[in-house]
Amino acid sequence: MRNNRKTSEAQRNADKRWREKNREHANYLKNRTSARCFIRNKATLEDIEELKELLRVRAEVLSKENNLLC
Repeated sequence: MRNNRKTSEAQRNADKRWREKNREHANYLKNRTSARCFIRNKATLEDIEELKELLRVRAEVLSKENNLLC
């Protein structure tokens, strides 16, 4: 008997085509999910302090890039 919660073959194929067509965005989403999971479940206080500094620096870079575009 077929389990109704399983993804259909057509849906799996559609997902595969999307991932192949949007490889860069799919990698972005995967990396973002991994980062969030690490922060929520594994990060120590030392990790969090280091991440805060990395985020501050990254925000500065993005802010400068944004100012150049305007």
